[in-house]
Amino acid sequence: MSVQEIKDEDYCVRYDTDTVTVKFQGELALGGPKEYAPINTLLQDVANHDPEVMTIDLKELAFLNSSGISMISKFVLSLRKKKTVQLVVLGSRNMPWQGKSLKNLPKFLPSLKLEVE
Repeated sequence: MSVQEIKDEDYCVRYDTDTVTVKFQGELALGGPKEYAPINTLLQDVANHDPEVMTIDLKELAFLNSSGISMISKFVLSLRKKKTVQLVVLGSRNMPWQGKSLKNLPKFLPSLKLEVE
């Protein structure tokens, strides 16, 4: 199993190459696009390998600020050009921000599969 990781004391973003899953954990409140760039680059790198299915697992992400939501939304929009990648986004009903924010993602990418448990 090969894993790439971006982490700080408040959060961890981990990419598992075996499952093609990018898992977010903790609280992510970075200061804007420049600070989110490493995470965005990781997402883009995964998508650029044209996997059949790519999963973004947000179930353990307790908080994501507006800059982070914007970064994920722009990433989802960028996948419109990649018709071969099926994006799956996993969320949790236990995280209040997710109920409001994640439901908008399929508007950007109608083929997106959103699973909120």
